[in-house]
Order: sequence, then C-alpha cells, then structure tokens
Amino acid sequence: MANILITGGAGYVGSCLVPKLLELGHSVTILDILYFGKDHLEEHEKLKIVKGDIRDVQLLKDILPGHDTVLHLACISNDPSFELDPDLSKAINFDAFEPLVQISKESKVKKFIYASTSSVYGISDAQNITETHPLKPITDYNKYKGLCEPILNKYKDDSFHTITIRPATVCGYSSRMRLDLTVNILTNHAFHNGKILVFGGSQLRPHIHIEDITDLYVNLIERDLSQVNGEIFNAGYDNQSVMNVAQTIAEYFEEKTNKKINLEITPSDDIRSYHICSDKIKDVLGFTPKRSIKDAVSELFDVFDQGKLPNSFEDPKYFNIKQMKEILDA
Repeated sequence: MANILITGGAGYVGSCLVPKLLELGHSVTILDILYFGKDHLEEHEKLKIVKGDIRDVQLLKDILPGHDTVLHLACISNDPSFELDPDLSKAINFDAFEPLVQISKESKVKKFIYASTSSVYGISDAQNITETHPLKPITDYNKYKGLCEPILNKYKDDSFHTITIRPATVCGYSSRMRLDLTVNILTNHAFHNGKILVFGGSQLRPHIHIEDITDLYVNLIERDLSQVNGEIFNAGYDNQSVMNVAQTIAEYFEEKTNKKINLEITPSDDIRSYHICSDKIKDVLGFTPKRSIKDAVSELFDVFDQGKLPNSFEDPKYFNIKQMKEILDA
C-alpha cells in the first residue's frame, strides 16, 4: 500500500480520487489551502488533511518524509482565476513547483505525478495533437503549467520516477463540485433554464470524465513507472466543438424530459481550440477512458434533480473565480 501526498487534494478532482485510494487501502495526506473547505471529505483513519500552502518550504520539509508518492494537483485553476492576481497565481503555479519537486526527492519520495493541462497547446488546427506538438499557450495559466514540465523532468533518476499528465477538460460530478467547466456549465443551464448559452461554439475541446481521470491517477499510483520515467501523456476521451457538446446535452434533455432546449449563441473571448490525440497513453499504459460526455450529462441531470447542488448559479463555491474573488477581496 502506498503513502500518498496529494497537493490540492480537497479540490474537484482530488475529492473524487481520495475515496478511491482509501477504499483500496492506501494512506493519503492532503495538503491544501482549503479555499473551498473540507466538509465534503469524509473522515477516514487513513486520511490526514493538512491545511497549508505549497509555498511554505518548511511545511513541505516537515510533511513529505514518509511518503512514497506525490500527486501534484494544487494550482490556481483556470484562466480567469489566474488573472485575478497574476503575481499570486505565478507564485503558486510556477515558483512553488521546483521547491516542491526538490524537497520531494530529498525526502525519498519515489514517484512524482504532475497534473499539467492539455490547454498548453493553446490554438492549433492540427488534426490530432500528440505529446510532441509544440506548446503554444495563449494565457499565463497555460504558460506556467507548461513551464513546470521540463523542471520536473530534470529531477528524474532511477530512484525518483516522474510522469506528466496533460488532462483534457474534466466533466462530471464531484463532492467538491465545479460548475465552471464546459460540460458542467452547459448542463446547469439546460436543467435550470431550459436553454443553453453557447460561448462561441466552433472551438474544439477535448474532454474526460472525472471518474476516468481519477481512475488514471489510481493506475499511475499503483503501477511501476520505471519504464515511463519522465514521459508525458495526453489524457482525453471526446474531442468535440463546444457547439457539439451543447447539442449532445440538448438532445439528452429533450429525450429525458420531452421539452425543447434552445441553444443561444453568444461571443466568447476564450479562443482556445485544439484536438488532442490520446493514443500514446493507450498504447504505452493500456489506459482507455470508459465514460462519455453523455455519461457526465446523465449523472449531472440526476444530481440536479435530487437537489444536491442548490443555488447552482449563485453559490460561489461552485465557481473558482467567484470564490477566489471573495477570498482576495476579504
């Protein structure tokens, strides 16, 4: 059984992942600033939650020894949140990265898994973007996520195995829910407003279900990474335009409720567009996502229908930028 430290483990992805690891018998330490709280995480004898900042070098030196695996999820996530305070965001997303890696290695951690992002590709009209495609980030969030990748790679050796995952946009339900991600946003609009606001529409975006990306992290934590030390992998399932995503959601709702869902197109300043290829992760690691966008939509429909996400447009806790703005303005 592994002793795992997950930075940002109380977030959207971590909150789905941690219960899986605990159920398998692993011990988990979450290091998280807890901007979104921890009440959504159930207590467990093998779970330790440390409220702290990844920029705190002494804290890292105190808590990292004894862990054999680090999964780095922590960051100021998404472009709008990053831009609220660019200096703070850079300090967290980039400046804190190398000290975390270095202290992990010094603390005898054997495995370091970094969650980068597929948005490092920025804009590309390539049919299938592989891991060797040039990075063309168009925002500071994308840029600094990408700049961390070579830093991690230079620390790898036979006793410190590193791997970088570039996930597609995640969708689906988590106990720390985000309603500021494409599929989740549009499903929220369809359920509560009977219409979908399509921002732009032509942009190509890859997606992956939250259950699939967390299954991947479990896979990486449990497997020997010596044969893929230093490798980078795209992790996506569906590559669709934003308009196609909206149409998929509308069709599901119309089948489910017999009510027409109107699509309203509005301009968007988010011009990221790219079509990632995830063949490498399938061929090398044998990992294939099993869940579609429609699966995420069906799941979210049921969650909304059961009233598990009240005030889904107003409550800041569902939206990174709203919650971050409240924290920074306080």
